[in-house]
Amino acid sequence: MTKGVSIKFKSYQETVSKLLELIKLSQELQKHKKIILKPSLKNSNSSVTSPDFVEAVLKFCLKHKTPETEVFIAEGSDGEETMEVFKNRKYTNLAEKYSIGLVDLNNTELQEIRDGEFLRFSEINYPKILLESFIISLPRLAEDSETEIQGSLSNMLGVFPAYYYSGIFSKNKTKIRKWNIKYSIHDILKCKMPQLAIIDASEKGFILAGLPLSMDIQAAKLLGKDWRSISHLRLAHESFSEPKKKTEELQIIQ
Repeated sequence: MTKGVSIKFKSYQETVSKLLELIKLSQELQKHKKIILKPSLKNSNSSVTSPDFVEAVLKFCLKHKTPETEVFIAEGSDGEETMEVFKNRKYTNLAEKYSIGLVDLNNTELQEIRDGEFLRFSEINYPKILLESFIISLPRLAEDSETEIQGSLSNMLGVFPAYYYSGIFSKNKTKIRKWNIKYSIHDILKCKMPQLAIIDASEKGFILAGLPLSMDIQAAKLLGKDWRSISHLRLAHESFSEPKKKTEELQIIQ
């Protein structure tokens, strides 16, 4: 796939399909037996990914996948029941319309991962289905009080299952906040980096798609921020191989 493309937003249906053709996603989808669409549905008070945006991505995946490939929408909400958030945000309707599964990452089969490159965790209980899948992170670009920007990397905080990481007296995932949140983002990405980011920056006039870290760096610019000032992006830049390439390499399509 192309490293990264930004395309001017007209509508989700028109812009997303054009963008995904440009990055040659149709060819990549043919290689995988499970595809996970990971929107940002942290809770009812957060800036959530539009189901219309996800629908445009979903339609493309269903059109270009192999017949045996399964497609799921997955999230693990923070402090609320994921299935209720799915319902309230019309993702249940979307799943029913296209006959696909919704996965609550707070309550799914897990695999313990131990990695000497974790910066804070000694081990992480990670949803097994994600290890077996092609993960597409689908955030809605926004500023965030905790992570500074809501992008494709911070979106993966939803992967921490609440069963293990919520507090004794709270439904919130307090155990991922024992230290600066940048370390939890770093360590969950060490389990597995999403293979693709498609960022809804339509409020800034664009949709972006490509390698996750590179796309978050570009997304930060759309918000008028220096990505080096965003702690989890700076840490990811230091830790992962992707940013050793030129971070400015982005095609902008009119």
